[in-house]
Amino acid sequence: MTSPSSSSLAASSTQVAVDRSDNIVPESISIVLRAEALLELLLAVSAYHYLGGSWPLFTLLFLLPDLSILGYLVNPRLGAQLYNLGHTHLVPAFLALSGFVLATPLLYSLSLIWAAHIGLDRMLGYGLKYPVGFKMTHLSWKRDAHQAVVEPQ
Repeated sequence: MTSPSSSSLAASSTQVAVDRSDNIVPESISIVLRAEALLELLLAVSAYHYLGGSWPLFTLLFLLPDLSILGYLVNPRLGAQLYNLGHTHLVPAFLALSGFVLATPLLYSLSLIWAAHIGLDRMLGYGLKYPVGFKMTHLSWKRDAHQAVVEPQ
């Protein structure tokens, strides 16, 4: 995938080097995505409050999905996979659905805490990770000046 404003492309038969020093998402879209994330955060926290969730539990578990970053200690691919598992809406949505089916309020609480965490992260610009580097996400593509990015064609 190439950025609309990529300034340099060096093509070979199997790879394309892409200058990703700019953001992959245009600013106008980034603002909308961050506003959605803020709304998600506010809705999750409001629903948690409305359902009478335990604030000590919220405080204790709010940053738990960030433990998934430990996968980067093994390698970037595993790090990205674990981080994305902890920062996608699939697991909290499954918890919410399970809470509904099983009539278990704790599962609702866990799903709302998790959704609030994802909302905050996305609002701050932290997105799902690509395995090529921690700073390369679906919301932004940031690299150090010395770091080259090569994508398959």
